[in-house]
Amino acid sequence: MRNIVVVPYDISWIDGFEQIKNELEYALSGLFLAIEHIGSTSVPGLYAKPIIDIDIVVEKTVFAKVKERLDKLGYSHVGDLGIEGREAFKYEGKHHLMEHHLYVCDKDADELKRHIALRDFLRTNKEYRDKYSAIKIEMAQKYPNDIDNYLDGKQPVILEIYEKCGLDTTY
Repeated sequence: MRNIVVVPYDISWIDGFEQIKNELEYALSGLFLAIEHIGSTSVPGLYAKPIIDIDIVVEKTVFAKVKERLDKLGYSHVGDLGIEGREAFKYEGKHHLMEHHLYVCDKDADELKRHIALRDFLRTNKEYRDKYSAIKIEMAQKYPNDIDNYLDGKQPVILEIYEKCGLDTTY
């Protein structure tokens, strides 16, 4: 089991995202609406696990083609992992890229809206950025080998932010 490590924001995460995005843009040319850097590494000043989170935004009608092209690029579809409208992909052997989590989201998916709202809110709200950083550090120290408890421990702050953004918190 890997240790959960939360570190201070690193500006190199922007370049890490751009390198991944460039590969995806080339492979998925004409199929995507946007490639979004989401998650904590997308928020300057926020502590994070040094893993890039990416949402490829698509019309649901092109998902099969996107899945096929991602497969050729070395990404395997692993399903929605219990989150409707968001399809997860895993990979091996992409040592030239920063570690990342890759998702394909329907443009109307609630999960996509939550990802973007959380990112944008934290980018503009230092009080909550600091609050979220603190809970992430605390949970990583308390549960260094337990991702489920780490995630559960952060949930109240995330739900508070969703509420401030006017999003439904009952999902």
